Amino acid sequence: MRDLTHPDIDRFRLRTPQVLAAYGGYGDEGNGVFQIMFHSQRLYVIASDGGGWDHVSVSAYRRCPTWDEMSHVHRMFIGDLPAMQLHVPIAQHVNVHPHTLHLWRPQMALIPLPPLNMV
Repeated sequence: MRDLTHPDIDRFRLRTPQVLAAYGGYGDEGNGVFQIMFHSQRLYVIASDGGGWDHVSVSAYRRCPTWDEMSHVHRMFIGDLPAMQLHVPIAQHVNVHPHTLHLWRPQMALIPLPPLNMV
């Protein structure tokens, strides 16, 4: 994950009483809550780097984020490293918000990529 204290990202960090109450702080270089605008759409982003994974949750209001929105957040928070959206077994679904999508990146392993001619 990119350094979330970098001014290009940190300027979008939410520093509200709600964030402070929910998380006990406003985050650091690998964690935080952000509100960004992309083509006039407000997106809420929660980024974390615990447990050996970089994790970025992206929510839009009244709908799931689009591919372009997810791509923008990916570049902004993860950079040019591969990340993935996972489809896990139904028994493992956790749905806290109906309009949230997630990006995942293991910190200690490479994500295998298909051959370029298959992409």
